[in-house]
Amino acid sequence: DQAARRWAFDTGWHTLDLACGSGEATLALQALGFTHITGCDPYTGEAYTRRTGRITAPCRFEQIAAQGLPGVLPYDLVVCSFALHLVAPSRLPALAYRLAEGATRLLVISPHKRPQIKPEWGWQVIGEFVHERVRTRFYHSAVQSGSLNTMSG
Repeated sequence: DQAARRWAFDTGWHTLDLACGSGEATLALQALGFTHITGCDPYTGEAYTRRTGRITAPCRFEQIAAQGLPGVLPYDLVVCSFALHLVAPSRLPALAYRLAEGATRLLVISPHKRPQIKPEWGWQVIGEFVHERVRTRFYHSAVQSGSLNTMSG
């Protein structure tokens, strides 16, 4: 809710709930009025469907890093809540770049300062805040905007 108000999210955005778990972020987005939400998690599809009434794509971070995001691209927003900090540092650059190829915006909610997403991985930070020890960062894709043409780092 705080991120949506702070950065004027559009409830019409096509949104991917990456590592969706049992749907906490999806339910929060639905409560805000979002209707175009796709869940993505290789382990919790059944729990996600039971809780949200939506189906989920069974994608792993490794698959996304190798093949890109599932579904109709680009997404307007990818939300990754309490999961991206778990990605191995060696895999994070490729994953971040693939996300930037397939989405315009990225919202990362984490209990840590990690992950530190670098601009050369395709993302420009728009802003960040911390609430009750939870860090929220919002990014815009440099790949989608055309300001980054190759990956390095």
